[in-house]
Amino acid sequence: MDISIVIVNYKSKGLTLSCLKSIKEAEWSGLTHEIIVVDNNSGDYLGEILAWQYPEVQFIQAGTNLGMGGGNNLGLARARGKYLVVMNPDTIALPDTWRRLYDYMEANQSVGVVGPKQFNPDKSVQISCYRWHSLLTPLYRRTFLGAWFGQKDLDRFLMADFDKNSIREVDWLLGSFLFIRAEALRRVGNFDDRFFLYFEDTDLCRRFYRAGFKVVYNPQAQIIHNHSRESARTPWYRFFTSRTTRTHVISWFKYLLKWRMR
Repeated sequence: MDISIVIVNYKSKGLTLSCLKSIKEAEWSGLTHEIIVVDNNSGDYLGEILAWQYPEVQFIQAGTNLGMGGGNNLGLARARGKYLVVMNPDTIALPDTWRRLYDYMEANQSVGVVGPKQFNPDKSVQISCYRWHSLLTPLYRRTFLGAWFGQKDLDRFLMADFDKNSIREVDWLLGSFLFIRAEALRRVGNFDDRFFLYFEDTDLCRRFYRAGFKVVYNPQAQIIHNHSRESARTPWYRFFTSRTTRTHVISWFKYLLKWRMR
């Protein structure tokens, strides 16, 4: 098996079906692939729909919401591909994306994970590659302090000096679409499921980096990502009422405890 694709669904049935349609219509050029859909206890009857529309898709029903890391780990445990793709349901890969990333990884054995250029639905370029956070980066991103004191740090973090049009080794990639070398993942381990949501992608890329594998942004492959940053749109003072904001902050502290103590 060349490529295993894992998609985690949580109450996003329509997006998941659109994502699957784009995969089916892709230019596979002789590559073998499998699709694994994990449902995080959505209660939306996705399994029944897939059995009817896409019976070849492997469906895993989780008994509870395991988060992005835990849900992907369920699918990765079943995957058989030489390369593993973690793909959000709100993404659509351009038809030649699969072949471009496969060929790139075949030619670059030191790369552990590669990510494509991502576009918003309005065709604007989406930021999807980053430098490591500083201690205050999340605070700058989530509060008025960024505009007052943190713009230099935010420009560094968001790679504002990089035009996003060339292949480049980066610190970490947005987890909406990760094309992973299975052999490398076996060495570094799957997602750390302590991160229910947010920072699971940052943590995984850091482990690739520490194990000696490159993390690469490749704009020759492209996807559309209908991304909504709920945590960033929520004002900082809504911490006690916004679940996504609380989850983001909690994941940041978990990340700090795991990496800043070393």
